[in-house]
Amino acid sequence: MSLTTTLPRSTTAPVAARPARRTRRAGVPYAFLAPGLLLFTLLLAAPIVYAGYLSLRKVKVSGLGLGSKSRTEVWAGLSNYARSMTDPEWLPSVYRILGYGLIVVPAMLGLALLMALLLDANRTRPALSSFARISIFLPYAVPAVVASLLWGFLYLPRVSPFAYALEKFGITAPELLSSSWVLYAVANVAVWGGTGFNMIVIYTALKAVPTSLYESARIDGASEFAIAWRIKIPIVLPSLIMTFVFSLIATLQVFAEPMTLKPLSNTISFTWTPLMKVYRDAFVRNDIYAAAATSVVIAVATFLLSFGFLKLVGRRAFNQEDS
Repeated sequence: MSLTTTLPRSTTAPVAARPARRTRRAGVPYAFLAPGLLLFTLLLAAPIVYAGYLSLRKVKVSGLGLGSKSRTEVWAGLSNYARSMTDPEWLPSVYRILGYGLIVVPAMLGLALLMALLLDANRTRPALSSFARISIFLPYAVPAVVASLLWGFLYLPRVSPFAYALEKFGITAPELLSSSWVLYAVANVAVWGGTGFNMIVIYTALKAVPTSLYESARIDGASEFAIAWRIKIPIVLPSLIMTFVFSLIATLQVFAEPMTLKPLSNTISFTWTPLMKVYRDAFVRNDIYAAAATSVVIAVATFLLSFGFLKLVGRRAFNQEDS
């Protein structure tokens, strides 16, 4: 009778290969992120840095400015910022954008929240809800320039079908592009186009809430209004904050709507908004240095307002702790 002994197989090679395999796996996420990081650097980070560089430069003209070396770029310090902020058109454009934001942001978010709550209350009819969601979201898919042209057609009394219908009843249509109404006319285009996007964000947050929570509240005798006020709105508060920040950023950067409506009315100037002032300085006056300075100011204001608002309400909405 013979005894055979089977030696265990050597595990040296697989163990040695594990660190290399683990290293290769660790690099996979960075490989997926590389295209996005490259595009972010080239299309966003680099232009911001370049704009900051231009804002600190200016052109020095020597002699008559006719020779090849008569115009040289030199250091300007903060003179471009001082010149841009003391422009007589700067403060009026800031005041207009503040009034525009006071109209657009509450109206757009209020309508978005109302529509999301109405759609969520009608969960038992999915076909109707799907049609309503698409109908409300559809204006967001229309480009801002196209939407402004459509509304501009409706604003002009000579071509507007609504003005024609009102005249048939003996009612004179208001001049919506006049100095008294133009701010509301521009704000209306933004509200019409942006409500659907914000509604989808809020409605998606509501869809994540289990219906058993609402059923328990109904058993306790809560009305639909009480459920919406005490349960639904507190639950979607983070989504409301996110949409508010998005709306705030869009308000500070409004450009397409007033720029498109400008040829239809003489009440909208080239400096009607701060971003339109940037366009005027860069492409009408050919002063890219002042335009860069104004752009940096707008970017810093956008960051400070967004970050400050998130810092103010972050703990309550997202249960954040200060580090």
